[in-house]
Amino acid sequence: MSKRHTINARAAKIAQQTDAARRVSTGDSFQNFAARVGLGTDNQSANSSYGFSFVSRNRIQMEATYRSSWIAGRAVDVGASDMTREGIEFNSIMPPDEKDKMSRAFERLQIWKSLCDNEKWSRLYGGSIAVMLIDGQKPETPLRLDSIGKGQFKGLLVLDRWLVQPSLENLVTEYGPDMGKPKFYTVIADAQALVNQKIHHTRVIRRGGVELPYWQRISENGWGQSVLERLWDRLIAFDSVTQGTAQLVYKAHLRTYKVEKLRELIATGGRAFEALLKQIDMIRQFQSNEGMTLMDSTDEFETHQYAFGGLSDVMLRFGEQVAGALETPSVILFGQSPGGLSSSSDSEIRIYYDNVKAKQDSDLRPGVTTLCDVISRSELGKPLPEGFAFDFAPLWQLSDTEKADIAGKDTTTVLDAFEAGLISRQTALKELRQSSNTTGMWSNITDEEIDKAEDEPPPPPDLEPEAPDNANPDGGQAKETKPGQNAPS
Repeated sequence: MSKRHTINARAAKIAQQTDAARRVSTGDSFQNFAARVGLGTDNQSANSSYGFSFVSRNRIQMEATYRSSWIAGRAVDVGASDMTREGIEFNSIMPPDEKDKMSRAFERLQIWKSLCDNEKWSRLYGGSIAVMLIDGQKPETPLRLDSIGKGQFKGLLVLDRWLVQPSLENLVTEYGPDMGKPKFYTVIADAQALVNQKIHHTRVIRRGGVELPYWQRISENGWGQSVLERLWDRLIAFDSVTQGTAQLVYKAHLRTYKVEKLRELIATGGRAFEALLKQIDMIRQFQSNEGMTLMDSTDEFETHQYAFGGLSDVMLRFGEQVAGALETPSVILFGQSPGGLSSSSDSEIRIYYDNVKAKQDSDLRPGVTTLCDVISRSELGKPLPEGFAFDFAPLWQLSDTEKADIAGKDTTTVLDAFEAGLISRQTALKELRQSSNTTGMWSNITDEEIDKAEDEPPPPPDLEPEAPDNANPDGGQAKETKPGQNAPS
């Protein structure tokens, strides 16, 4: 074979390999085929890929992980607890006593605990529902708010995805956010309540765990996936590092004993080997702070200590990966402040709380809004007032000193504007009551007080006092002149 033919054959082979690599690699990734750098260039990373673990489908595995791993437990519990622990604040124009009745109903019926459980099991299993328990109504019928009488609402029943069977063949066809979701949920026989009953979708608050693409949702019976599934490899890596470090403690202090011709003693056995074992037992027995080690002059006894330097950094880095996978700061996930004199976690916590607030508004608000309407009809005997609104209470709580300082500044600003005639008395009262959401002050201003102040105009602005008509130009008071008497010249 000629040299030119050999070169041409080698070039053709390289071209085939290049074309094959380009077909399996992404078009926008960096590749250097001569140096075998990049994906699809026949290196160790070229065969790297991602696969499905489907651990969310293994209920027993999820429960074992939740029960045995404290990190897995925190991963599930922390997010659910932070989304529900502070409740809501009513911003609508309602009498204070009605707001108190609504708040007490949320507490008496343990609504926030039920919503927390609903969020928790959706994070663990990939799906959960909270059923609104309304006395005297059939669960399979659509929820009609006008039919709810006083005292009928009894709370929520939380059922995870493994306790209900969604109607995959009967989906919601009406336009709206529930379109394409199951119309009914049938409770299985192993559930704690509502056994074998069919529940209409309007009576449930559904949480779907980590959202999945359409075809993956189909494979999960319409549910999402557990938060632990994405965390699985990082969780195993973190626990492996922790357990490996713990096992090193057993080898932190090793003692070695060198015996001349040890192999011959072991091979010979008999009394000579038994005498060696007795000697080692005697050393172990009498070796202490006040004891003495006896050995032959040719024997050597040594101790070896393991240095643990650097292990803490390794564990910290693996912990940061777990925290990053959960979008949770380490100080919240692990309950420990970061080390270092200049370290500060306040900014990280504020960013985390902002993310929780966004999830509350997008995920919890629809269900909580429906609950407020149901509770209003059950506790107050009437629907919510027009313009009803609420906000989730902030997770970042102000101290009493900060609240008092803000309240003083707000009050001073409102009073200055009122006294300057810029706002009416009614507007001033509304502004003061609205500030109570932050400061807790002026919350007892009633609607009656605001209505009474509706027709009161703002006070006139302060003007300079006018000089009397009979005042002298030089500032003195003019004397009165009797009729027919000329004024003094």
